[in-house]
Amino acid sequence: MILISVDDHVIEPPDMFVGRLPKKYEDDAPRMVHLDNGTDVWKFRQYTIPNSALNAIAGRPKEEYGLEPQGLDEIRPGCYDIHERVKDMSAGGLLAQMNFPSFPGFAGRLFATDDPEFSAALVRAYNDWHIDGWAGVYPGRFIPMALPMIWDPEATAMEIYRVAEKGCHSLTFTENPAVMDYPSFHSEHWDPLWRALSDTGTILNVHIGSSGRIVTPAPDGPPDVMMTLQPMNIVSAAADLLWSRVIREFPGVKIALSEGGTGWIPYFLERLDRTFEMHATWTLADFGGKLPSEVFRERFLTCFITDSVGVGLRHEVGIDNICWECDYPHSDSLWPSAPEHLHEHFVKHNVPDEDIDKMTYQNAMRWYQFDPFTHVPKEQATVGALRASVAGHDVSIKPRSHHNPAAEDKLAQFRMRAQAAFSKEKVLR
Repeated sequence: MILISVDDHVIEPPDMFVGRLPKKYEDDAPRMVHLDNGTDVWKFRQYTIPNSALNAIAGRPKEEYGLEPQGLDEIRPGCYDIHERVKDMSAGGLLAQMNFPSFPGFAGRLFATDDPEFSAALVRAYNDWHIDGWAGVYPGRFIPMALPMIWDPEATAMEIYRVAEKGCHSLTFTENPAVMDYPSFHSEHWDPLWRALSDTGTILNVHIGSSGRIVTPAPDGPPDVMMTLQPMNIVSAAADLLWSRVIREFPGVKIALSEGGTGWIPYFLERLDRTFEMHATWTLADFGGKLPSEVFRERFLTCFITDSVGVGLRHEVGIDNICWECDYPHSDSLWPSAPEHLHEHFVKHNVPDEDIDKMTYQNAMRWYQFDPFTHVPKEQATVGALRASVAGHDVSIKPRSHHNPAAEDKLAQFRMRAQAAFSKEKVLR
């Protein structure tokens, strides 16, 4: 197999802003601070952003999973060091990845300050680091991704044009701007964004949790509830966007539903068409003579980490709009044995090579205008060849945490955070 993952994550290195900001902003830039308790946090104005253990568990035992802050010396260097990342990719059989941000948030909202010029400089600096200082170090191994200037759709549009000139055709965005106190997808506020995406062929990526909210029915529920329901955020985003004016008025816009899985989609498409059949006479929904399910398959990219149901139903989902994701170094990732797990799905459902190739790399290349084979010969891009190229690279599971609380203490911390988040939501409502 050849594997291109359309959803992985980077833990940003401490020096990422060095030399990338105008001199007048250098002292105010986010900075990583090492605390006395051994953890590393990003400090920016009034904000302190720790790195949660669940965000970087690659190569660590499950006993170390949790929400506890940690230091860089407690995680695999491949989380934040580009050279070690590529070794980890090869050891895991991955030809290429697309990496979502961590500390600024999936939509870059952290950089929204009271100084628009400073905010824009931060986003440009981040994007230049990501495109040139991260993805560009190993051409053919990364699909570059840009942050938006979410507080300003015109500025975001200009940034889309700018990074497209640098070969970047992927933008990370929020799954629901309305809950972030911005206009919804249904307003004309975002029209500059849609035009820029259409003009450049840039894909809008909406990742689960990118609105800052995860479905949690009650604050006293166990964390298993939250983690089980995580993909439900993407179902809501898919419906919101599919029925929005964006799909009708901007036919060039294409949207990726990141880390949402695929097994739910056949029923979702059935429900779309049923809703259209029963209610279009009074809701005035119009898809230009097509069914909503047809438009979904044309305009939305879906992806899965491990989803045997979705693989079995791949043609009902739409074989040309399914991609695979590794999710390194997050807790859903199966690195470094992801290829073996993926192969089990393909064998179970007797998937032909043509379908495998589409889901594992061809769809990603086509959607993101990405051709790794101009840099990596195809015969050197297979799982086996990549692993052979880093023979001896250590991928063993080993403890890394300096302080690993008992499971009961981890649960207590989760409940405290859930209650705080629930109380904040209640105040906002």
